[in-house]
Amino acid sequence: MLTRTKPFSSQDPADAWAIDDQGWCRQAQVRMSPNFGIRPADMPVDLLVIHNISLPLGEFGDNYILDLFQNQLDCDAHPSFNSLRGLQVSSHFLIRRDGQVLQFVSTLARAWHAGLSHFDGRDGCNDFSIGIELEGCDTTPFTDAQYSSLSQLSLCLIRHFPLSHIVGHEEIAPGRKTDPGPFFSWSRYQQSLPGWLIEAPIIEDVD
Repeated sequence: MLTRTKPFSSQDPADAWAIDDQGWCRQAQVRMSPNFGIRPADMPVDLLVIHNISLPLGEFGDNYILDLFQNQLDCDAHPSFNSLRGLQVSSHFLIRRDGQVLQFVSTLARAWHAGLSHFDGRDGCNDFSIGIELEGCDTTPFTDAQYSSLSQLSLCLIRHFPLSHIVGHEEIAPGRKTDPGPFFSWSRYQQSLPGWLIEAPIIEDVD
């Protein structure tokens, strides 16, 4: 988990990634998902959640993740997809292995990425969080391009929202989820975010 130690600032450098007035990142490719809702009124968005995802598990580069988030997945395409029938999920962002960033839900809306979850005395983390999926799994290192895009996107979100913590999915759904997994380097990620410190990492870094 990363915790903010630097005061919040909404000022964007001229060359920075940016979020527009509708909650869309200008540097992301938009692939709209129908799986979203309205955030509770007057609830600040103060949590960023890092995930990993691959469909099928450990395989990369196809469009199955996009299909899943857009309710278009052919569940007969692979035996492991049987458990996904009727599932309606989404994330605000997906970062592919080559660093490409896709956005499925406006950051102003409630994406369905956290599921049954709890953080800092609050249930239902979807209400107050933004979700970033990294194309990957628990057994494979992430790419340099993914870390670069994750840093740029995170800095953009930090400038735009009063984020106070960045956590892995496993930290808000312990025992149910394991991502982003042991091959995600929290220390490498933290070094790219000025004013953020590792408070209580759940997993050991793997460089």
